[in-house]
Amino acid sequence: MSAFAFFKNFLRQPGAVGAIAPSSPALVREMMAGFDWPRVRAAIEYGPGTGVFTEGITRQLADETKFFAIEQSAEMATLTRQRCPDVTVHHDSVINVARLCEQHGIEHVDAIVCGLPWAAFSDGLQAEIMDAMLRVLPPGGTFATFAYLQGVPLPAGQRFAKRLHANFSQVKKSRVVWRNLPPAFIYRCIR
Repeated sequence: MSAFAFFKNFLRQPGAVGAIAPSSPALVREMMAGFDWPRVRAAIEYGPGTGVFTEGITRQLADETKFFAIEQSAEMATLTRQRCPDVTVHHDSVINVARLCEQHGIEHVDAIVCGLPWAAFSDGLQAEIMDAMLRVLPPGGTFATFAYLQGVPLPAGQRFAKRLHANFSQVKKSRVVWRNLPPAFIYRCIR
């Protein structure tokens, strides 16, 4: 059911969903490996989609860690809530992350896990989302997002990679996860 909803949302809004299928378990494992979870006291997920990363995150969090997700699609937010009923999923834009952090009593975020389709975003939207994120992610904070191989050579994909290097002190790429549709890798960034 969730894979069908994902595909349906992709057909409706390819620039907002960015993929034809949910992330694979292999991509989830690779994403989770990039964080020092015992030290994370506040975490956010951008664009949880059907909740596959959300499940992975909740398995890693300490009991006292504050965590919420932000999903722009009402249908996807509902799917994530059904899959992870103990997680607060805001149906909102990630541009409003500072206000949402304030609602949760979070002064700064240690980790942001991102499922947004950066290569599908305009330069202006990439900049707006990045600026909002940097307001809540302090120096030393960790940000990770994945990119599909076919999006890397596109102008928006190249622009996003440059934006990461301009805003983070460290940017690393994971190995390619071939067992994902489409194949992807993780950008692991430290502010």
